[in-house]
Amino acid sequence: MKTAESLRAADRPAALLRSLARTLSGVERVETVAYVLLSLGAAFAGSLAALLLVPLVQPGQALPFGGVLFDPRRSVELQATAFVAATGAFALLRWQAARLGARLVGRYGMHLRRAVHARLIEAPLSSLADATSAEIANVLTHNVELIVQGFSALQQLLIAAVSAAVSLGFAFWVSPPLMLAAPVLMGLGLLASRAYGREQSLVARQYVVDMTRLFWHSEDFPRRLRHVRSFEREAAEQASYGDISERLCHGYRRQLELVASGRLMLELLAAAGIAALFVLAHRWHGVEQAELIAVCLLLGRLLPYLVTTRQSFQQLRSAAPAFELWQRYMNLEPVHASAMPSPTGPSGAAAHIERMRLTPPPGGLEIGGLVLRPGELTLVCGDSGIGKSSLVDVLAGMMTPEVFVAHRDGRPIDFGAYRELVRHGAYVSQDVRPWQHSVRECLRWAAPDASDAMLRDALADVGLDKRLADAPQGLDTELCGASSRLSGGELQRLLLAQVILRQPFLAVLDEATSALDAASETAVLATIRRRLPQTILVVVSHRPGVAAIADRCLTIGNDLVAMRAEHRTASARSRTT
Repeated sequence: MKTAESLRAADRPAALLRSLARTLSGVERVETVAYVLLSLGAAFAGSLAALLLVPLVQPGQALPFGGVLFDPRRSVELQATAFVAATGAFALLRWQAARLGARLVGRYGMHLRRAVHARLIEAPLSSLADATSAEIANVLTHNVELIVQGFSALQQLLIAAVSAAVSLGFAFWVSPPLMLAAPVLMGLGLLASRAYGREQSLVARQYVVDMTRLFWHSEDFPRRLRHVRSFEREAAEQASYGDISERLCHGYRRQLELVASGRLMLELLAAAGIAALFVLAHRWHGVEQAELIAVCLLLGRLLPYLVTTRQSFQQLRSAAPAFELWQRYMNLEPVHASAMPSPTGPSGAAAHIERMRLTPPPGGLEIGGLVLRPGELTLVCGDSGIGKSSLVDVLAGMMTPEVFVAHRDGRPIDFGAYRELVRHGAYVSQDVRPWQHSVRECLRWAAPDASDAMLRDALADVGLDKRLADAPQGLDTELCGASSRLSGGELQRLLLAQVILRQPFLAVLDEATSALDAASETAVLATIRRRLPQTILVVVSHRPGVAAIADRCLTIGNDLVAMRAEHRTASARSRTT
C-alpha cells in the first residue's frame, strides 16, 4: 500500500509525471522522444509560417534580420508559395505527430490494463481479502481510462510547451524589446494555471470514489434485482443509485466549471498581454510595424494551445487519484512459485497432513491427521463463516498456512512442495459463473485440445447433454443469449464438466453443487469420482446426502477444531478386499 506521504506527493505534478514516466516501456519511451521531435518540427514550421505572413500582410516591410527567405523584394507569388510550403510542412508534421501520439496513447492504455490484470492474477488471495470486487472492476476498466486521459493530456501539454518555447524564441529573435514583458506574462499564466488546483484535486479524488461505488451498485445485477424486489426496496435502491449519480454529476459539472473558469482567466490574461504589447510597441521608439505584426502573429498561434492547457491540467489532476488506485494494486507482491521440483514417488501416493494451522478465521483453525488420497472424496462441513473456504484455499495451494507438517510416500514435504504437487488442480466455487461466450468456449477453456466427442461425454457425465441436445446450436449455445440462457444449476453442471475434462490431481468443489437438488448433487459427485479415479476430491457441502458417498468427513466445530470421520464406502471396501 502507498504511504500517506507518497499519496500527498502524487498530488504534485512533478511526482505524478515521474510516476507516469516510470510506467513507460522502452518502446514507448523511444516513441515519446520521436513524438517530441515531431512536435518540435511542427512548432518550427508553424512559427516560420507565421513570419512568412508578414510580407504578405505588410508588403514592402522587411523584418530586421532580413535574409533571402524574408526578402520583401520578391514577388507576391513567391512569398505566397513560401508561406504555403511552410504551412503544409506544419500541417504534415502535426498530423504525423498526432498519429504517433494516438498509437502511443492506445498502447499505453493496453500496457496499464495488462500489467494490473497480470498482477491481480499473480497476487496472493490474502492480499485481496480487503478489496471489493467493485473496486477491482473499476481498476480494470474505467479507472485505467482516467489515467489514459491524463497521459493524453500530458501529450497536449507537451505540444503546448514546445510550441510556446519555439514561438517565444522566434518572437525574441524578431524584437527583443517587445519580449521584455514575457516573464511577467508567463508568471501570470502560471498563476492562472494553478488557480482552483486544490479544489480540482479534491473533486477528482471524490469522482474516483463515487465511480467505485457505482460499480458496486452494478455488480451481479440480475441476482441483486431479485433480492431488491423480494424486499420491495426498489425505491430505496433507486434513491441510493440516484444519490451516487447526483454526486458524479456534481463532480463532473464542477470539473468542467473549474476548467472554464481557469480558461477564462488565461484568455483574459492573453488579451491583456497582447494589448500591452501594442501599447509597448507604440511607446517604445525603434520598434518597427513589421516586428509588431510578426510578434503578434507568433503569440496569436499560441492562443489555441492556451485554451486547451487548462483542460489538460484538469485531466492530469483527475488522473492522479486513478493512478494511485492503479499503483496500489501494482504494488501487490506476486505469489512466487517454489523453485524445488515436484516430489517424486508413485502418482497415486497419498498426501498425509499431520498438522496444519491457518488464519482466518480469527483464533486460527487446527487440522491434524488428514489424508488426501487419489480417488477418494473428502467432505468438509461446518457452520457458515467457520473457516471452510480458508481451509480449501490452503488445500488448493492458494493460501499459505501458518503451520504445515506433512509427508508423502514416507518423505516429508513443506508447503512449497505441496503447492507444486497440487498445481495441476481444479477449483470451483459457488459464486463463479462462466464468462465465456458459448458452451464450447467454456469447455475448451479448461481443455484446449479436447475433441467434440470428449466435450459431449463430459456434458453427459454431469447431466447436461439432453439440455443441449434440444438447443439448436448444440455446443455453440450462447451462455448469455436470451433464448438459450442456462439456469444456475445448469451453469454449475457446466463448470463441473470443466473439472472432468481437466483431469486434475486435486479438485476442490466449494459448494459448487449448491444449485442442484440433493439427489442430483449426489449423483453428479458420484459420477465425477468414478470418472476421476486418480483425483483427490475435496467437497464443501451442507447436505447429509454427500456424507453417504464420502470416504471421510472433516467437520469444523465451533471450537475451530476439525473432527475427522472415516467412512467405509462401497468403493473403499472394494479397494481393501
